[in-house]
Amino acid sequence: MSRKTGKPSGTRPAPRKAPARQLPGGAVSAAVALLVAAAVGLFIGVQWAAPSPTDEAIASMRADEAKRDATQIVALTTLARSTAQQVKPVVDGLRSGLPVADTGAAAARPVTDEQLAGWKQIMAQQVERHKDAPSGSTATNVARNGLRNAVNQLSVALDTFAAARALPAAQRAPVLAVASRQRLLAVTDWSVAATQLDQINIDAGHGHQHVYLTDSPEGGATVGDGSPEGS
Repeated sequence: MSRKTGKPSGTRPAPRKAPARQLPGGAVSAAVALLVAAAVGLFIGVQWAAPSPTDEAIASMRADEAKRDATQIVALTTLARSTAQQVKPVVDGLRSGLPVADTGAAAARPVTDEQLAGWKQIMAQQVERHKDAPSGSTATNVARNGLRNAVNQLSVALDTFAAARALPAAQRAPVLAVASRQRLLAVTDWSVAATQLDQINIDAGHGHQHVYLTDSPEGGATVGDGSPEGS
């Protein structure tokens, strides 16, 4: 009889596969929600960081304004230097030809009709030059308007002086005193505008630009801080 054969004693049973682990339904939903939120946040962040057409237009406009203002500052400084040079004979001549506003001292030197006619011509030219007032930045407009007002004030002082000369000698003194105060106001107003002009030049990278009418602080007028030009 043939012998029945059984399973070899050394054979091991095949291992069972472990069942795949599955995430609970709530965990899956939470993970999906987190991914969606992250994607939405990234999208919003990109949209927020990227400049809008309006932002780009504003930036371009500001750049154009800065460039225009830089050009205006140079032109205004050139105009101020020219004006200061042209009106200096008027400023100095009235100072010596008028009673001193601060002390009431008498005039040091008489003014001739020829001198007066020349001064009137100078002031008429400078008033006309400063009529043009292109709009710039607020800081530049302050300097420009201040210079124009000072020129106008000096012109008024000269007119008052001329009117006083036409009066009888006994009536001139009070009118000449007014002209002296008007001249001093013009010098003071110019010094304030010149200080503003100096500051906008510094801000624009041009350094100090000192354009004052006098070298003495008469009436409290500013005469500069002593810094080298362009520093």
